[in-house]
Amino acid sequence: MTKLLLSIHVLASILVVGPIAVAASMFPRYARRTAGEDGHSVGATVLLHRICSGYAIVGVAVPVFGIATGAQLGVLTDAWLLTSIVLTTIAAAILALAILPGQERMIESAAADGTGTGTGDGADTKRAAARLAGLTGVFNLLWAVVVVLMIVRPGSTTGA
Repeated sequence: MTKLLLSIHVLASILVVGPIAVAASMFPRYARRTAGEDGHSVGATVLLHRICSGYAIVGVAVPVFGIATGAQLGVLTDAWLLTSIVLTTIAAAILALAILPGQERMIESAAADGTGTGTGDGADTKRAAARLAGLTGVFNLLWAVVVVLMIVRPGSTTGA
């Protein structure tokens, strides 16, 4: 049972968190482009936002199967796992409370003025895109640290 839970946890991590990380990282670049140049930027940002929000919902499976695996292994009180849970919670909060709403605001702003650049002279759009890029970087860094903790498992007695 432990191997099955761990397999599902690892597969969910790769297949769910990976697309969010990539799509969220690409979003600011497309949001900065104007729809007038190629007509595809707004459509691309909408698609990238759908990927992020859709996979975020499915992403709940990652910690669920992770905690189930930790329970099977009897490591729920280990510091490395507790740290991973805290970092995962922070990453999820950044995604749900900052990245996804920020993407929505940028899409709505582009749709409202019909140019794909947001309101004003484009400076607001560039600042919002830079902020999203930074938040996405933090999100991705948190996941990278969690992956390292899962591999290294400080204090583990398994020899890995």
